[in-house]
Amino acid sequence: MDITTRTVFIAGGTAGIGLELARRFRDAGSTVVVGGRRADAFESLAAEGFGTVTIDVADAESVLAARDAVLRDFPAVDTVITMAGIGTPEDLRDPAHFATTESVMDTNFLGTVRVIDAFTPHLIAHGSGTIVTVSSGIGFLPFPLMATYAASKAAVHAYSEALRAQLDGTGVEVTELVPPAVRTPMGSGNPRALELDAFGEEVMGLLALEPTPRELLVQGVLMHRFAERDGTYDELVRQRSAALATLPGRSQN
Repeated sequence: MDITTRTVFIAGGTAGIGLELARRFRDAGSTVVVGGRRADAFESLAAEGFGTVTIDVADAESVLAARDAVLRDFPAVDTVITMAGIGTPEDLRDPAHFATTESVMDTNFLGTVRVIDAFTPHLIAHGSGTIVTVSSGIGFLPFPLMATYAASKAAVHAYSEALRAQLDGTGVEVTELVPPAVRTPMGSGNPRALELDAFGEEVMGLLALEPTPRELLVQGVLMHRFAERDGTYDELVRQRSAALATLPGRSQN
């Protein structure tokens, strides 16, 4: 991908990984539109040179309104990144966790599909472009404390594979970004989290490759992505299950 000439829309780009990639695309020379729910951040983002649009990926009408606004003001959009995501611990022994399951799946998986569906006709009509979905290393090597987050990201991976096959021949590429823990508000509690700037630099280097890789795998996520192949899956899941002791009523011993 030529990262210097793109017109990029990032759904979920007002903070964290999304904002890091937005700044790197902008600095490389691309035009970037940032979408999110944090309207309070739009003034400062506009001052940085970004287009901005309000979008709630869990709301179908909001997604379509954002699509219309983006294509009205930036009709050359050729890259769509589905960055929006949420995650929280769950106690699967407590049926009350289902509210979390619904919310996480609605944002992380169905929100991804809503954004893709909104922009796919435009990209196909354009005859070229790239959809970047965002899964997670946790989708390949579950973190049992965040069960639905892992499931939602596994769903994004499977959907990305099918989407790539269905868009074959249209000129529209599908690439999947697979982050490990990164030092953002969501990943800050992990002592092994990658620094955000180092992660962003590595991702942009991968995106700049020709052809664009099917999966964007930084070095720090390889242990997750290939745990089953490497025979480390069971032991790593066992280690990650230790975090379940932080749930209320669970033993800390």
